[in-house]
Amino acid sequence: MLAVFEKAIGNPPEELGLPLVGFDCKKTREEISETFRLLWPESTFYHLSNGNFMTLSHDEAQSPLHQRSMFVTDGIFCIFIRTLVNICELRRHYGLSRQATEAMLMVDAYKVLRDRAPYPPDQVIKDLQGKFAFVLFDAKSNTLFVARDREGSVELKWGMAGDGSLVLSDDPNTIQEACGKIRG
Repeated sequence: MLAVFEKAIGNPPEELGLPLVGFDCKKTREEISETFRLLWPESTFYHLSNGNFMTLSHDEAQSPLHQRSMFVTDGIFCIFIRTLVNICELRRHYGLSRQATEAMLMVDAYKVLRDRAPYPPDQVIKDLQGKFAFVLFDAKSNTLFVARDREGSVELKWGMAGDGSLVLSDDPNTIQEACGKIRG
């Protein structure tokens, strides 16, 4: 999984922009996209406005522990990694069908947060039980919603591209190569 957003949407901390002594490999969004395409040519790419993008690789060797889903509707894009142990309860809570994936659930939870209730984002996150990470982007409002479980069970690293863009990935090597420095 890889998601790259311009600085206006996702503003990385300043310390990620400081140069590393003898190590300067920060790439632009375009270079990061091209590298990812070469490594995972079967990936699904979603090109968003202003050169932003989200992509999900389809690795045939994925184990059930590294389950991934992506859902797109009404200009809302969500990549969800791993699983929720209380998904049945959450489906009932949000009125979703039994076939709803974790990514579908997160989009619905986000819509509730955005449209119907004055809940802070942590209200939705605290109801999620399991080992997970997700990246959700609302293209209409340029809103980015990123989270992972409390224990940090799923790697979700982030860094800063050469043009100041925020780079998110579940693969630390991708972030290291693209950004030089990583956080997570």
